[in-house]
Formats: sequence, C-alpha cells, structure tokens
Amino acid sequence: MKIAIASDHAAVDLKADLAAWLAENGHQVSDLGPATADRVDYPDYGYKLAEAVASGDAEYGVALCGSGIGISIAVNRHPSLRCALVSEPLSASLAREHNDANAIAMGARLTGPDMAKACLEAFLSTEFGGGRHAGRVDKLSNPSLKETAR
Repeated sequence: MKIAIASDHAAVDLKADLAAWLAENGHQVSDLGPATADRVDYPDYGYKLAEAVASGDAEYGVALCGSGIGISIAVNRHPSLRCALVSEPLSASLAREHNDANAIAMGARLTGPDMAKACLEAFLSTEFGGGRHAGRVDKLSNPSLKETAR
C-alpha cells in the first residue's frame, strides 16, 4: 500500500519509527515531514497529509502530533478525508470497518511505538464493512444529504 505519514515536532521520533516499520512490512511510505524536532505547526502537516490522500498519491494517511487531536482536526478539514484519532487496535479497526477512515491519527505523548504499530496493523488489515455504514459515510463528505429513514 502507498501510505503518507506526517507529524509535528512532538511526534518526529514516532513518525520515523512507524515509517521504517511500514517500509519493512512492504508498504511504500511517503514521509511528508518534518525532518527534525524543530518547532512546526501541526495544521501545515495535517493539510499536506490530507492532500496526499485526497489526490490519490497515498491510499492511507498516518497523522501524528503530541496528542493526535490537533493534527486529526487539521486532516479532517478536507472533505474527502475521514481521519480517526485512535489509541488502541479496536478503535483503529472500527474506524475502517464502520467509518471507512482513510487516515489514522495518534498522539506520540499518549501512545507508545508498540501500541502505535498494533493500531496501524489493525487499521491496515481491516476492510470497510459497507452495508448499513455506507450511507452514513457518504454523509460525512456530503452534509447536504437529507436525513433518511432507518
């Protein structure tokens, strides 16, 4: 799979660890930065990640910052992105199965490297369930869709 990964300064080390692990597992990884732990603004990197996934340059995105919150908000500003903030494998799997998430966010100050890898493994190995979830996911990118009977 083609996977884009980006972070802010607080998550540079986790980003490097995950990028290497993804490559070792046969994925094509595009590291969108930053390259150092010098202070940067997470929205800049969240927007870069969102554009990489939305344009098709990457199938999935991995967004990292100190808490995972700020960068996930930035990624989700793009109408084509569904970025889920996760902290354990079950939420990562459900993000794909129920929400067709195309990006995953984690906090480097909250999630260690082993747990982050377990989350990524669950995320990347889970397919979207479709069915009853499909209409809901369509509404995420198109808020003008009217409420329908269940």
